[in-house]
Amino acid sequence: MKSFQIPELYKSSIIGGIKEKRRVQDKLKKDFTPTVLDCGSVKFLISRHFGFCYGVENAVEIAYRTIEENPDKRIFLLSEMIHNPDVNADLQSRGVNFIMDTSGSQLIPWDDLTDKDVVIVPAFGTTVEIQHRLAEIGINAYQYDTTCPFVEKVWNRASAIGQKDYTIVVHGKPSHEETRATFSHAKENAPTIVVKDMKQTVELAKYITGEKPTAQFYEEFKGQYSEGFDVSKDLQRIGVVNQTTMLASDTQGIADYLKQIMIQKYNIEGSDVTAYFADTRDTLCYATNDNQSATYGLLKENADLAVVAGGYNSSNTSHLVELCEQKLPTYFISSADKILTENLICHFDLHSKTEKHTSDFIPKKEQVTIMLTCGASCPDAVVESILLKLHSFFPEALPISVA
Repeated sequence: MKSFQIPELYKSSIIGGIKEKRRVQDKLKKDFTPTVLDCGSVKFLISRHFGFCYGVENAVEIAYRTIEENPDKRIFLLSEMIHNPDVNADLQSRGVNFIMDTSGSQLIPWDDLTDKDVVIVPAFGTTVEIQHRLAEIGINAYQYDTTCPFVEKVWNRASAIGQKDYTIVVHGKPSHEETRATFSHAKENAPTIVVKDMKQTVELAKYITGEKPTAQFYEEFKGQYSEGFDVSKDLQRIGVVNQTTMLASDTQGIADYLKQIMIQKYNIEGSDVTAYFADTRDTLCYATNDNQSATYGLLKENADLAVVAGGYNSSNTSHLVELCEQKLPTYFISSADKILTENLICHFDLHSKTEKHTSDFIPKKEQVTIMLTCGASCPDAVVESILLKLHSFFPEALPISVA
């Protein structure tokens, strides 16, 4: 796999050493057991896979190279390049400005841009409409394009099945940048609808079977279907693709459910289902698969608590938090600064979408076991700082060693 030039501020000798040791031991990436750092009074279980993925490293390299190559130009990002506050803050400190926020709200008017400006497309990709808007200004949206190759793979899959007269069902978060981009590209080739979860999928199925009146669809799925969507004919042949960072089990469950609905509706047997349901292989990226599999491996072990690091608006990170929460106390933090003292932590609550404080989060016992992982957009340096801070709360602990 290609090696990228990543700024030193994002690297970590400890975490880098752990990753390299596991890479040498497990070149085929078949072992999902965690790395164990037993320091006596505290033991860390570190996920087999975590941190910057191929797409993020590609985006980081392009962004910093763009800054270096254009010292005399104004540089803009369409929105956050990745969902990590440290990376985005550093880019802003170097003079990069964001045109939109993560929800798509305009921060800088299009009229303020000129054809002399540099615009970087974030790793999530962007919509066809924004590509056209940039072209009207005289800016080439593909010149500084950090779109993840695995996101583009989804677009290509959607295009291929759309050209075969299937309607595209996108499993994703409707407001997420990647889903907005995928929806935009998919609807260029076929009628498209977004479902955010199994609950919405079950309701969509009722329009396929005719259990719900057609007119109700347009209100229930408002803002989630392409212009001109015709319920009476556009749900006769469907194919499922996804936002690459969704839970693999959720996407598979949605695809299996809709496939079964089509089988029942058309009384299909065997491979004939492909006439109504496209054969779309899983479109999750490799890093999402690896990180989720590694988290399942992590959770086979016993621990007192889990710490998950990453941006609070990071989809792939939030899914790791959801998995960990099912088994043990889990603290979702953006950096080591959120660990206020050995008795107090400030962490993000996925359910209330707010930060909260928890006291006595580290139990008082002879040996405390802590699980540690992070999302695909979290730098190794952030994980190291969290590891070292937690380790510092145990004065009798042995030094951290990855030998």
